[in-house]
Amino acid sequence: MKILVVEDDFTVAQTLQHLLSSYHYAVDTAADGEAGLQLAEVYEYDLALLDVVLPRLDGIGLCQQLRTKGFQFPILLLTGQGGSRQKAIALNAGADDYVVKPFDPEELMARVQALLRRGGPQTKPLLQWGKLAIDPSSRRVTYGDQLLAILSTQRSILLRSGRHF
Repeated sequence: MKILVVEDDFTVAQTLQHLLSSYHYAVDTAADGEAGLQLAEVYEYDLALLDVVLPRLDGIGLCQQLRTKGFQFPILLLTGQGGSRQKAIALNAGADDYVVKPFDPEELMARVQALLRRGGPQTKPLLQWGKLAIDPSSRRVTYGDQLLAILSTQRSILLRSGRHF
């Protein structure tokens, strides 16, 4: 499964990338809302984690634009602002969930996994190049109809490489 993280704080973005990667998700990151929107328009994502306070296009605006453009993947907003009014604004903008920073990694992952379960099963491999296909959710690698046996270290390299193979 592939997740888009849009976070302008480099340390938080790296923490999220490391956390999500440790659960075998492919992760792309963007440091501002406009770059996040461009990535969403080019690549297919199963979920987006958006910071609310972003340069160039804030997380609420990004969420609204994604929904207006027809993107149906779940959106989880992250912010340091925990007021109920802010949560209502985020949810009314089209977000599926809202988590206040600092977040508990275990709770965040439980929320991510719950949102991904609601998103339904994936109908095709996440990563594909010609006849080579990698499905990180099932940890299977195939070439055509042949299931390939690979070592766990090889699998980790393939999963970390995302779309770069």
